[in-house]
Amino acid sequence: AAGGPGWRLPGRVLELVFSYLELRELRSCALVCKLWHRVLHGDENSEVWRSLAARCLAEEALRTDILCNVPTYKGKVRAFHHAFSTNDCSRNVYIKKNGFTLHRNPIAQSTDGARTKIGFSEGRHAWEVWWEGPLGTVAVIGIATKRAAMQCQGYVALLGSDDQSWGWNLVDNNLLHNGEVNGSFPQCNNAPKYQIGERIRVILDMEDKTLAFERGYEFLGVAFRGLPKVCLYPAVSAVYGNTEVTLVYLGKPLDG
Repeated sequence: AAGGPGWRLPGRVLELVFSYLELRELRSCALVCKLWHRVLHGDENSEVWRSLAARCLAEEALRTDILCNVPTYKGKVRAFHHAFSTNDCSRNVYIKKNGFTLHRNPIAQSTDGARTKIGFSEGRHAWEVWWEGPLGTVAVIGIATKRAAMQCQGYVALLGSDDQSWGWNLVDNNLLHNGEVNGSFPQCNNAPKYQIGERIRVILDMEDKTLAFERGYEFLGVAFRGLPKVCLYPAVSAVYGNTEVTLVYLGKPLDG
């Protein structure tokens, strides 16, 4: 308790104690006093976050380049909690053991999608998405409400097929919403087509109500404006059998 002897322990001792706690408990501890908050959040690579990352992240996620653009252990833990949901995706996909990659099973005449575990109704957020394997005829990245369907018959642009989702089809560079094409993106002549493995950075600004994209640290522009003030989730939809899509939450976007 804040009035007891524990709250005056040296920072190194507190860090050791905190390293045994789970994220929900750490959130409560950060509210106890300024010292505890400083010990928890002063160093995002402290033993607290290293220990938590080792417990909740798969070894593959930590030893490969999946999280190469998430520099701190606290950021890696946060990315895991913002990854694809195993309970909010098409029955024809599964999330691989690394925790960040969606695998679409080879099911004929089906379009399959997935949402992340956490959505956003405020703030500014950035995440990376990349395809590992063929795009097929339709490969869409974007955002969706909780009401948007994550599976449908046929090979279609599922993300953007209704008023509950907004998507960018990487195959033909079309923007999609409410079942309609909202123009091509990026808005330039002979825009380069997506290359397999290329990381696309998605930027959602719930204050300005916009969705924008970057490719290779090049800002491609705002794709959608006037987004509703509802909870919006990072999402993707795919049609190609055995293709894989990885999504990594980065946190607040860096303005450059």
